[in-house]
Amino acid sequence: MVLKPVAVWIEKERLEGRIVKCLTIILRSRGCYWNRCLMCGYKKDTSKDVTLNDLIEQFKFALKKLNEVEVVKIFTSGSFLDSNEIPTEFRHFVYDSLAGKIKKLIVESRPEFINKEIAEELSSLGFTIEVGIGLETANDFIREHCINKGFTFEDFKRAAKLLKAYSIRVKAYLLLKPPFLSEGEAIRDVIESIKAVKDLVDVVSVNPTNVQSGTYVEKLWLKRLYRPPWLWSAVEVLKNAEIEAICDPVAYGKSRGPHNCGRCDREVAKAIKDYSLTQDSSIFDKLSCPCVKLWEKIIELEDYSRIPLALISD
Repeated sequence: MVLKPVAVWIEKERLEGRIVKCLTIILRSRGCYWNRCLMCGYKKDTSKDVTLNDLIEQFKFALKKLNEVEVVKIFTSGSFLDSNEIPTEFRHFVYDSLAGKIKKLIVESRPEFINKEIAEELSSLGFTIEVGIGLETANDFIREHCINKGFTFEDFKRAAKLLKAYSIRVKAYLLLKPPFLSEGEAIRDVIESIKAVKDLVDVVSVNPTNVQSGTYVEKLWLKRLYRPPWLWSAVEVLKNAEIEAICDPVAYGKSRGPHNCGRCDREVAKAIKDYSLTQDSSIFDKLSCPCVKLWEKIIELEDYSRIPLALISD
């Protein structure tokens, strides 16, 4: 039996200022070797028994939808550039399969797998490649104590600078509202993180936290000690971004995902997605809902009910 990908779909993506079709593929792999981040539940989509042939068959299955697509995204539950998770032979199979057929390939990796050999490999391709790195925040204290990411901002900078030296596009994933941050702290952290990385990357992807099964964040959420971010918070971050910024709020409108009051969730999430494709912030000018006043009051008062994280980390 052919092992199928976790998911395959066609969506829209930005490419050199244009909106084009993108084939997104989530492969079932052996998974992330780190596997300790407090919010990540992607290990459920992994299998330690996945072989090179399994990966090839999954990719062949996904390629059936390649028609009229200019961009391909390949996600795993870990790092595309980790040869223990994704064999080198498979990476080259992917490159050969896509040669002459697409204009851009987007993959993800932790910074420790990005070295000179990998940079030379990626720079030799006949299409643009973009590497997304899950930095989550430029604040080392938050990344270590609120996310447990396992690397430093200096690690990220080294990897980003190396990729840029080889003319490889870099994307930084930034997490909106890790556990233990108030709504206001979360907004300020992403805005400050964008400022910190704007000269190192080509684009940032703002990822509002959603509550995934089997995670530490879920334990907090079940005890009513965590609420996913408001969609208004994502809007605020994007309006203040000083670089190209995208956002796709997963599970928006649900209790486990980023949400507002329920009445405006669909409209606000659509505006966020439209902005991600157009980078036109005037899209947000049309948004209105009474719950924005509640969101503003929560940001104003929330820190008075708890010890601000800045005092803990100083």
